[in-house]
Amino acid sequence: MIVNEMSSLRKASVAWEEIGEDAAGQRIDNFLLGLLKGVPKSHVYRILRSGEVRVNSGRVDATYRLRWGDRVRIPPVRRAQPVPSEKAAPKKGAPLLEGRILYEDDSLIALDKPSGWAVHGGSGIQLGIIEQLRRERPQAKFLELVHRLDRDTSGVLLVAKKRSLLVGLHARLKEGGIDKRYLVLAKGQFPDEKKVVRLPLHKFLTESGERRVTVHREGKESETVFYRKQRFTEVTLLEARLLTGRTHQIRVHLAHSGYPVAGDEKYGDFPWNRQQAKQGLKRMFLHAAVLRFTHPLTDAPLVLESPLPDDLEAYLRHLNTPDHAL
Repeated sequence: MIVNEMSSLRKASVAWEEIGEDAAGQRIDNFLLGLLKGVPKSHVYRILRSGEVRVNSGRVDATYRLRWGDRVRIPPVRRAQPVPSEKAAPKKGAPLLEGRILYEDDSLIALDKPSGWAVHGGSGIQLGIIEQLRRERPQAKFLELVHRLDRDTSGVLLVAKKRSLLVGLHARLKEGGIDKRYLVLAKGQFPDEKKVVRLPLHKFLTESGERRVTVHREGKESETVFYRKQRFTEVTLLEARLLTGRTHQIRVHLAHSGYPVAGDEKYGDFPWNRQQAKQGLKRMFLHAAVLRFTHPLTDAPLVLESPLPDDLEAYLRHLNTPDHAL
């Protein structure tokens, strides 16, 4: 146990951590940032630079990669006690995450993430998916998100139970070795049965501190393939295949192309969204439906699927009525 409570702050005495299989190969700065949650990032790097953090009694810099059996000295640190918040926390009566497992083995969990849950805490959110899973599995030595989904996006979410699995899947993500398919409802009559959208994306913060993404020539290369599945009078159901994994990629690619995601509160058509909410669409219609990849540790092919949630399925049934269907 590294920390003890002290009024509104938590303070630790010097502690030593022995590195096992899960942390082997990780950079020391990333290891500390994960271990010392609540400690400002700037302070973590300061104790590294000052030599207060030591590995096997010697000084290391932030790029040092940990080895199995290393002993890491953790100096006393103070961490802010989290302020309780109900924002994005599981609601009363909501099913526990144990009931949303699509697949599990010794190193991997695939969850069926519900809309409305952040994948991790922060920015006023105390409890996200990963924190809730750790609560439900206090005996687990290692649980880390493999990738992220937006708070309002539902569907397949991967969690690593071993660092070796996390490293392997990150390599596959970087190499494009994971086939990611989303179901998305776009406003308007999408004209093409298949369309490849290549637009560079740039992240920025608004004056109010909100994170946004825009198409910009100096942004990061981003590519999405859209397949038309069904057309209605006002909207089109698409399957989106991500060839890169940029923040808000599907949402910005569609909005920039003139077909914003139905229910999107950042990049969508706001007056039209309000009309659709009265028709039953209470959130963004974006669902991570399928992930296909080869398991990095077993080489087994995996196809992980999440069925369309009841609320989105009900809205599609509404669209299939004579007033909306083509």
